[in-house]
Amino acid sequence: MWDFLSQILQSLQLHHYNTRVVVSGVTVFGATAGVIGAFMLLRKRSLTGDALSHATLPGVCLAFMLSVQLGGTGKSLPVLLSGAMISGLSGLGVMLFLRHWTRLREDSILGIVLSVFFGLGVVLQGMAVNMKQGQAAGLSSFIYGRTASMLAADAWLIVVGALVASLICALLFKELTLLCFDQDFAGAQGWPVLFLDSLLMFLVAVVTVIGLQAVGLVLVVAMLITPAAAARFWTDRLAWMVWGSALIGAASGLVGALASAMVPRLPAGAVIVLIASAMFAISLVFGAKRGLIVRLLQRRHLHTSTSSQHILRALFELREHGDEAVPLESLVQKRSWTPRAVRHALARAVRAGYVRQAGDLWCLTEAGGVQAHRVVRNHRLWEIYLVSHADVATSRVDREADRIEHVLGEVMVARLEKKLGNELDGQRMPPSPHVINGHHP
Repeated sequence: MWDFLSQILQSLQLHHYNTRVVVSGVTVFGATAGVIGAFMLLRKRSLTGDALSHATLPGVCLAFMLSVQLGGTGKSLPVLLSGAMISGLSGLGVMLFLRHWTRLREDSILGIVLSVFFGLGVVLQGMAVNMKQGQAAGLSSFIYGRTASMLAADAWLIVVGALVASLICALLFKELTLLCFDQDFAGAQGWPVLFLDSLLMFLVAVVTVIGLQAVGLVLVVAMLITPAAAARFWTDRLAWMVWGSALIGAASGLVGALASAMVPRLPAGAVIVLIASAMFAISLVFGAKRGLIVRLLQRRHLHTSTSSQHILRALFELREHGDEAVPLESLVQKRSWTPRAVRHALARAVRAGYVRQAGDLWCLTEAGGVQAHRVVRNHRLWEIYLVSHADVATSRVDREADRIEHVLGEVMVARLEKKLGNELDGQRMPPSPHVINGHHP
């Protein structure tokens, strides 16, 4: 037990040289994968990394076979990664060619490139394994990664590639942002869209190649997608999303590498991906902008606000007919709700100071009258617009207006008033279209 705790403490303190090398390499890789992945996610090309990663296998095998034929050992990492880069760029070229010169869908293109290149890679791997030299045993490690055997030279290679990719993203941040959000506008403004698209794909290829040593070609796509998807739950600003994605990617690499160092025979690449997935799950639930809890609270708030506005509108319209104070049954009939739902809405309105109870009757307060006036006006503005400008039938206009009136802002209300100037004829409270057409609400 004490030996196990001592091993954990030494791993956390980065006591071993190999631990420091592995942690440094995978942390830098995770951060860079997060940066590039953020743009890929917004570009809606997350699975491009998957196709590119599988496209690197033929290059690795060919580089090994060529190196052996030339008298080398075939296990030089720069040689193998150079082959992976050439093969990955070839797959990228095929994707770009099919995308711009054929009418194939994006998913079809990805499926073709992934299956064809990976199939070719498996065939070449089988040929390499059967070579007389018998030195191909390490090729399979590129499929699943070999993080624990990372050397200082491998880590420096990852750092250099990561710095180049990150620097390009920083210098072209504005251009890549425009490409991700509005490609057509970027083209109309004269930006080289095809060049920027190709450059982004090249950066994905770079990250994919340097990630082969860390997590392998099967799992590298997870490091491109998962941190960016997790960061998306926390912010709506691209700059913060990129930083958040980089932080999540770096933390995944750091924690995964340390966990692998603490527990012998634990595959580091898989652990890194699992840590990133755990961070994604946390972001999915607790994300400040798009998390499930925030969305549930927003939906509950909208439902509460909507029901309160409906009650205020019902009381206002009944007051227009001469009923200053009305019983519960009139509100139930007006809204077609259950008595319990009406009581809950009235209770909220009472707590807000908009409604008061006098015996068995309910009426608007002065503040409630002001609020109800605004609600009814917005509702009728939208009704008049739908009837006169959108050709919506009067029998359906009330339901259609209910779907939008609760989110009308001041700018939209001002636009509606300007648009409906003649129909309003200077009236502060527009008449209901139902009354105009001979129907009472």
